[in-house]
Amino acid sequence: MSIGNDRLVEKVIQDENVHYIHMVFNQDEGLPEHFSNSTVYMTVLRGTLSIGLDEQKINKYYAGTVLKIPFNTKMNVKNLDAEVLELIVVKAPAPQN
Repeated sequence: MSIGNDRLVEKVIQDENVHYIHMVFNQDEGLPEHFSNSTVYMTVLRGTLSIGLDEQKINKYYAGTVLKIPFNTKMNVKNLDAEVLELIVVKAPAPQN
């Protein structure tokens, strides 16, 4: 896994069982709004995750938080804060598409 503060979406493990993804986002960076294609386990390693799920307002989660996001949930993943956001995302079971 890479170490640093530059924007990163790094697919560390991607096989038929699990997808293990390392992400780093600076302020005002994130992912395009999308629907989860598996059950997603998201761990905040550092910084503050700002995430909106389905039609909920954006909530903030801090380092040490683990979220479980069900399959087919609309996700809006952002870093709205000055501190670098670092995440581990595990998709299990691995998406079929």
